[in-house]
Amino acid sequence: MRNNNRKPFNRREEDQHKINDRITAREIRLVIEGQEPIVTSTSEALKMADEQGLDLVEISPKAKPPVCKILDYRKFLYNQKKREKELKAKQSKVEIKEIRFGPNTDEHDFQFKLTHAKKFLEQGNKLKAYVFFRGRTIVFKDRGEILLLKFVTELEDYGTVEQLPKLEGKRMIIMINPKKK
Repeated sequence: MRNNNRKPFNRREEDQHKINDRITAREIRLVIEGQEPIVTSTSEALKMADEQGLDLVEISPKAKPPVCKILDYRKFLYNQKKREKELKAKQSKVEIKEIRFGPNTDEHDFQFKLTHAKKFLEQGNKLKAYVFFRGRTIVFKDRGEILLLKFVTELEDYGTVEQLPKLEGKRMIIMINPKKK
């Protein structure tokens, strides 16, 4: 006798775990809170679940015999989603912010971009600064490298260098990681 006052589970939820009559194994290992796991027939476990008004849920289908638990499946799914949401909230996304210079960048522009870089690093973002050489300006590679090294020395208090200036095509790139607080 199944508990009929519950709404049916949607397809996606049912596919995650086998529950109640969907469990096909003849024998299962039933885990009960505060007791040793017992090996019993599926029909016996279903009767026990019915008596308690709960569901029989297959937790570990690959085990021999499969491991099942008697619990409120809706509550189980709710707690599982809640845990996943908390883990997702704790993850930190690292964004890479870019700052572009020309080989002949003026002091005022340099200071302006430096303040932006400090703000990005304080927010915990990675920073990719590069000097873009357009046309014949590629002959000023040394100026670009000096500019990036000056930029890094100005940002020593805010971040650490991940990669020293490296020329890739028409760009000279440097990567800076934020300092841990």
